[in-house]
Amino acid sequence: MEVFALSPPVPVFPSRHSSLSVAATTSLPAGARKNQRVIRVPASSGTDRYHISGSGASRSSQSSSLDVTKTDGKRNPATPVNSSRQDAVAEVIQSPDWVSALSRLETKLQVQDLNIILRFFGKSKRWQDVSQLFNWMQEREMTNIASYSSFMKYMGESRNLIRALHVYSSIEDESTRNNVSICNSLLGCMLKDRKFESCIKMFNQMKENGLVPDLFTYSILLAGCAKVEHGYSQALELVEELESRGLHMDNVIYGTLLAICASHNLCEEAERFFQQMNAEGLSPNLFHYSSLLNAYSVDGDHKKADEIVKSMKSAGLVPNKVILTTLLKVYVRGGLLERSRELLIDLENLGYAEDEIPFCLVMDNLAKKGDVREAKICLNLCLHVAADGYSYSIMISAFCRNGQLKEAKELAREYETIYDKYDLVMLNTLLRAYCNAGEMENVMQMLRKMDALKISPDWNTFQILVKYFLKEKLYHLAYQTVEDMHSKGHQVGEELCSSLILELGKSGAPSEAFSVYNMLRYSKTTPRKSIHEKMLNILIGAKLFKNAYVVMKDNAEDISAPSLDKFAFSFMQAGNINMINDVVKALHRCGRKIDEEVLHIAISRYIARPEKEELLLHLLKWMPGQGYTLNSSSRDLLLKNSHLFGQRQLIAEILAQRNQG
Repeated sequence: MEVFALSPPVPVFPSRHSSLSVAATTSLPAGARKNQRVIRVPASSGTDRYHISGSGASRSSQSSSLDVTKTDGKRNPATPVNSSRQDAVAEVIQSPDWVSALSRLETKLQVQDLNIILRFFGKSKRWQDVSQLFNWMQEREMTNIASYSSFMKYMGESRNLIRALHVYSSIEDESTRNNVSICNSLLGCMLKDRKFESCIKMFNQMKENGLVPDLFTYSILLAGCAKVEHGYSQALELVEELESRGLHMDNVIYGTLLAICASHNLCEEAERFFQQMNAEGLSPNLFHYSSLLNAYSVDGDHKKADEIVKSMKSAGLVPNKVILTTLLKVYVRGGLLERSRELLIDLENLGYAEDEIPFCLVMDNLAKKGDVREAKICLNLCLHVAADGYSYSIMISAFCRNGQLKEAKELAREYETIYDKYDLVMLNTLLRAYCNAGEMENVMQMLRKMDALKISPDWNTFQILVKYFLKEKLYHLAYQTVEDMHSKGHQVGEELCSSLILELGKSGAPSEAFSVYNMLRYSKTTPRKSIHEKMLNILIGAKLFKNAYVVMKDNAEDISAPSLDKFAFSFMQAGNINMINDVVKALHRCGRKIDEEVLHIAISRYIARPEKEELLLHLLKWMPGQGYTLNSSSRDLLLKNSHLFGQRQLIAEILAQRNQG
């Protein structure tokens, strides 16, 4: 298990999505909206970076969602709200039957009041109420830009992209549909649903339809670049585009670019952006430093990491928990075990080691270096801190890798006794421990637990089970598991499939073996050439000649001459008589010179079935053109039985022509 996936995620800036609602508490006339401007607050501040104001003063986003009259403690002159409307908003929000309350108070409420209620439902994660209220607002044409923007945002948080796209496509007014706040919200919604490619296509379509992107638009898209394979190249294109529009990168954009570089293991590129940021007079904050440290942690570059921490301190910034934990990751990956221990002690003294994450970093490194004893000591040290059990996962996996199956099993049971928390990673870890120890009852218990918790198995789960069932000679269970794995869209591993195919063939289940072969054959990977010959021999032995013909025909170049000859003899003796000519021609096409004895067997079978005279005549006419002759036994057999076909004269003529040739 890659423990670093368990470390704290790269810290992100305060969410911008909460400020997507332009004029969130007011429905401004066009002239007033025109004079608004966006103020970006430094990322290190505790408030949202985007604030809408008519006067230029930033407005805090920390005010209560129920307070529609205050802005930084003062009444907002742009939002005239009387106490009766405030009371109506509060009554709707607090009512157990808010729909009835809303219908009763409808005449007292304006669009901005409904937006407050909408945001209250959204912040409370009442997704059904969000959707129901928005429908109500649409039906009464009581929506504005903020309504759509907030709704899209909450559809993103609730992973309901289809609903967001439906609402967006239903917007008829072009200026509303191209509003940058609404477009930004929809793009953010798509990224939350991990639809990066679709998001970029939508962005391009929006621009064609009239969207003028702002810096926030590019920040949203850049954030998505950190999570996709080719995100860095896409990020560079976006940066080039935003600069071509006259926009300038700020702390937020640079922070995102550093995070992208870190997630794509691009240390030098991260350094260049960091230097460029400084050259432009922008002061890095803790987020920028932690992103750069993350980039250094990939290769464990502790020298550069120490330099950047020193630079940060000289700039007056005090390393926080994230910085020190990331530095610990650098030391661990750089192999500096002693410094890792010292820093871990510092984290404890500062109160930053109140959870198991720092311990897990050190423990995982020790385990992967084979120092399981020291890793176990580290596990004992972290038992006094708040933990989710990931430390157990690391240690159980380490025991399994080291062949200490008894210890792995005991630790797995200890985890189950202490914790009542399971996720897919932990279940897979426990499953592997019990499978390696041959504990069938515990294996079944883990599978039942997965079902009860509605946790879907992943590729690792299936791999663990197939290996276990093969080891225990439970080949039919292994086959059913591979079949289930394939049906759920997981890539079937070639090594396991090859082993399973052979074992199924030996155990008298050739049809199941052929089914697994086809899963492997039509997977994204190209199977080894040897698997085709193995499958052919299994099918020949089981007399499944039709399937064997398919394997031979498609893969003859990867099958040895003895196996092809074996197939030819076997098929002529017992294969489908209607396919004999097809098999003969297929063998000839692949460059095999067909043995006279094989042809003799084919002719003998045709003679035994007079109703197949057309097939016999077709074969006899085909042979001379391909350079084949009949041996004396075949000629005598044909002449002796030609009367059975009613074609004595014709067969005699064919044989005579062959003699002349």
